[in-house]
Amino acid sequence: MTGKKDIDCECGSDFEGGCCKVESVVSIDDRGQMVLPKDLRQRAGIEAGDKLAIVSFQKEGKVCCITLIKAAEMEDMVKDLLGPVLKDMI
Repeated sequence: MTGKKDIDCECGSDFEGGCCKVESVVSIDDRGQMVLPKDLRQRAGIEAGDKLAIVSFQKEGKVCCITLIKAAEMEDMVKDLLGPVLKDMI
């Protein structure tokens, strides 16, 4: 991020050589909408009209994390995970 310090997470995860980090802080308006920063959208290849899947994680019955995944990427992930299983079943 330009002019701001990246804050590395302490999750200890290593996803393809990287770690999760706080990219920015956004506000939610009265209608429940938020704006993803332009530089993040550009780096993630998110364009107007793209679909994002929302994945939530719960801890002790409360949502603690919300993740956005490009729907096209999620489709590929599901195919990669379920494809071999379904192939073996058929």
